[in-house]
Amino acid sequence: MYHYRFQQILTIREQEKNETEMAYKDATKAFEEVATKLYDLLKRKEDLLAYQQERLTIGASIDEIHHYARFIDSLEKTIEDVQQKVIQARAKMQWYEEKLLEKNLEVRKFEKMREKDHELFKEEQNRIEMNFLDEVSLQTYNKRENR
Repeated sequence: MYHYRFQQILTIREQEKNETEMAYKDATKAFEEVATKLYDLLKRKEDLLAYQQERLTIGASIDEIHHYARFIDSLEKTIEDVQQKVIQARAKMQWYEEKLLEKNLEVRKFEKMREKDHELFKEEQNRIEMNFLDEVSLQTYNKRENR
């Protein structure tokens, strides 16, 4: 019966890899959400600027122009804040991606070691079996010779 001597370590590494994979997926989802929010804000600003330009060509009151200017300033501050969040979320996602690659490599190393170890085990089992068969064969031959 084959037993891999580093099986517990491999199991732990696989668990770590799975946890890192989940954290990476969460970080990716968070990045996508904040990036979508940024896109929506930028689209909103673009639409608002186009609407404001349209209103200026038709003629808008000074109060209306001031209102849109304040709103656009507020929107730009929000966009800057969300841009920083996007940068942070991207950095976090990339960090988890690197960790996931490291964990994958660790697991692969232990799996390769297990494969090689299992091959050696099978070779040793075959050698033992061949020796046993040789011994049985020799005993059978000796019995025939003694008759």
